[in-house]
Amino acid sequence: MTEPAFRTELLESGNLLVGPWRSPKQMLHAQVYDSHASIHDDATAQKLGFQGGTIEGPTHFSQFAPLCERIWGQAWFETGCLSAHYRNPAFEGEEVQANIEKAKPGQTIFAIGMTKRDGTEILRGTASVGDVSETALSRRLGELKPLADPVILADLKVGMKTGRQTVKMDFDQHMGDLYPFSLADKLKAITEPSAYYSQELNPWGRAIIPFEMLSVLFQYRAREDRLPVRGPAVGLFADQEIRLLRGPLFVGESYSTEREVVALSGSRRTESVWMRTTVFAADEKPVATMLLNMASIKDSYASYEQEHKALYA
Repeated sequence: MTEPAFRTELLESGNLLVGPWRSPKQMLHAQVYDSHASIHDDATAQKLGFQGGTIEGPTHFSQFAPLCERIWGQAWFETGCLSAHYRNPAFEGEEVQANIEKAKPGQTIFAIGMTKRDGTEILRGTASVGDVSETALSRRLGELKPLADPVILADLKVGMKTGRQTVKMDFDQHMGDLYPFSLADKLKAITEPSAYYSQELNPWGRAIIPFEMLSVLFQYRAREDRLPVRGPAVGLFADQEIRLLRGPLFVGESYSTEREVVALSGSRRTESVWMRTTVFAADEKPVATMLLNMASIKDSYASYEQEHKALYA
């Protein structure tokens, strides 16, 4: 016997399938990066021009899960992929709504989006299942211009890899300085609750990790990589893609991760490192991947101007 995956009410609006308006909780007020507060801390965010601590991007992934499950069913939890470019931050107390293109026969990839009540775009991208080669972020990667005059990332090179690290997520496990909460804490606040996340009444007979918490699992030990990134500097997620190859991933099971620098890019305000994390099961075969663009804010690095002059004078 299994429970329904979700009881979320979904509606059709033109050529879109839309979810309900939700107010995600900001759970990273106490997040610490390299002994300094992060973009999710109100005071730090306000110094950098934001109205307050931002809601972490993958928090929004939960609102797409009922939409994708409606289209693909069980396959969504096994080979689903969300590929998103974060356009604007959301803040606690704001309502946001997820949408996806309505299904067409044989279609395996769909455009997704999320907006605030005032129409501000939070993210755009694609959702897919199976072996889809072109996603929103694969297209973005193909269009990137090389990073010019790097400072924060001056010592980083495309192709750098990290060693394997073992990661696991139990219900009551504190997930460290990067994620100062547990899965149990998240399940009390998650926008789209599911019996699949907390009990065995699902097709796999074990509690599965929610899509948004896969990001937490994959990044759990990322600060141990010790890649040569200069800092401290405040960073934010600018693009993110999570792809399941042999999902779902299970609560309490050990996995291993390794990371590779796949691209470096930048903007007027940021320097970005694009990291691909590959996740392996006990049989050493990949079960998931994550592509993450971590953008470091130039103005948050105290030595930026001085080091830029020294490097490029």
